[in-house]
Amino acid sequence: MKKGAFLEINEEQFKAFVKLPKDTSVVMLNLLKFKELVTETGLSGADSYKEYMKKATPFFIKAEAEILFMGKENTMLIGPEDEELWDKILLIKYKTISDFLEMIQTEGYPSHLRNQALEDSRLIHCS
Repeated sequence: MKKGAFLEINEEQFKAFVKLPKDTSVVMLNLLKFKELVTETGLSGADSYKEYMKKATPFFIKAEAEILFMGKENTMLIGPEDEELWDKILLIKYKTISDFLEMIQTEGYPSHLRNQALEDSRLIHCS
């Protein structure tokens, strides 16, 4: 993992997030950089992330999450030309903050597969 990579929830930010009104909708921006190779599985990070999404889908369905966008950056129109772009971008809408929190805290939620696939990531609460 490169220096400055982020895979785990920032505890201070999470504490502030859980204090928000639980009945409001939330959109989460996911910026993802995959590992070249996941040593535990021998798969690429991209293929490992596909496995995570497959295993996480029942949790998304139960939370009534809606994937608004899933794709890749193509061209940096504003910003430094030499900045490394993300491998995948996801925008996921949850009906409520409560639904999101319940989903990520449910026993069996495969967050370990997400972390295993990624070299770096950002998870940004948007409103």
